Amino acid sequence: MENPFVYGEVVPQSAFVDRHDELKRLAADLLAGQKVFLISPRRYGKSSLIRRALANAERAGCLTVEVTVSSYSSYLAFLEGYAKAVLAAETRVSRALSWLRDAIGATRPEVRLETEPGGASAVAVAFPAVRSARDVSRLAPEIFALPARLAEARGRRVVVALDEFQAIGGFNGGSVEEALRAAVQNQRQVGYVFAGSEPSLMEAMLGPKRPFYKAGPVMRLEKIPADLFASFIEQRFLKTGMKPEPGMGHAVVDLAGQLPYDVQRLAHEVWDDGRAEGRRRVGLDQLHQTLHRLLAEHAVFFEAAWQRLTLGQRGVLRALVLEEGRSLLSADVRSRYRLGGASSVQAALGALQKHDVVTRDQDRYVVVDSLMREWIARRTF
Repeated sequence: MENPFVYGEVVPQSAFVDRHDELKRLAADLLAGQKVFLISPRRYGKSSLIRRALANAERAGCLTVEVTVSSYSSYLAFLEGYAKAVLAAETRVSRALSWLRDAIGATRPEVRLETEPGGASAVAVAFPAVRSARDVSRLAPEIFALPARLAEARGRRVVVALDEFQAIGGFNGGSVEEALRAAVQNQRQVGYVFAGSEPSLMEAMLGPKRPFYKAGPVMRLEKIPADLFASFIEQRFLKTGMKPEPGMGHAVVDLAGQLPYDVQRLAHEVWDDGRAEGRRRVGLDQLHQTLHRLLAEHAVFFEAAWQRLTLGQRGVLRALVLEEGRSLLSADVRSRYRLGGASSVQAALGALQKHDVVTRDQDRYVVVDSLMREWIARRTF
């Protein structure tokens, strides 16, 4: 029997929890050709939501393009990957090659078939004649125009998802944003979702002095309601022959910090342990046994992350865990944990956010990884 909980990959529809309103709104905006900005902290299920929205768009007859911006090491590599993703939306390779060469003929694209790790054949795109930053800047508008040209060539709407969009700023400063905004603003037959998992960077990109200011609607993902998530967990256990003890779902959700990725991970591991032991019931004892196993397995990773922090950052991080992320700048908390001045605590919090160790959750700070939070609470002093 397959484990009913999924983490570490895009969640399939069977394991997708809630997000009905968000999915309906996102899908409708994309079908209307809107340029949507989706902002979500890590582990909130952003990529799974995007995949479901793209599936809805395909059922409505749209061609879909999906690119993870942070996967690329250079601006040129991103442009090549973008062109490849657009080509992949065209099922007939010969037709795709024809209109690509017509669209970017002057740059002489090199197109070839290659075998991907899974064994499937795919089209690869390269621009060997592009060597300088000026060449790349000239190429970019042509690449960013491809979705609209595909929509025109096929007579169908196109939906483009650019995930981890905040990474685009690392390629060539603000010029990338300017080129992309200039290209997409008049593409009425193409819907875009620009999604990012670093809220502070994404919010900055939407500021009044940046190219994407007021370019389209903004969606901000919130946590899935705890009661709904707990019910989902218990129902999935029951459907696979394991009866959860009362309160089991809420215990998983609480221990995992209500983060979709962490909730699915913890439930997945509890289910695996229960299955291995032939259990017909699961409860808090099994939950904590699984937690202790996971902490032991991740200890080396967490220890390495802890060692990379300065002493001041370690002190603030430990205080954050024990005080549940609140009142960290107060004199009482600083005195109790010997943290130093408020400015030093603020600087440490900024560094921890930059290193993606902690994030803001409304009025408090939280550790991004709930397992690391438990490790800090139990193994540091």
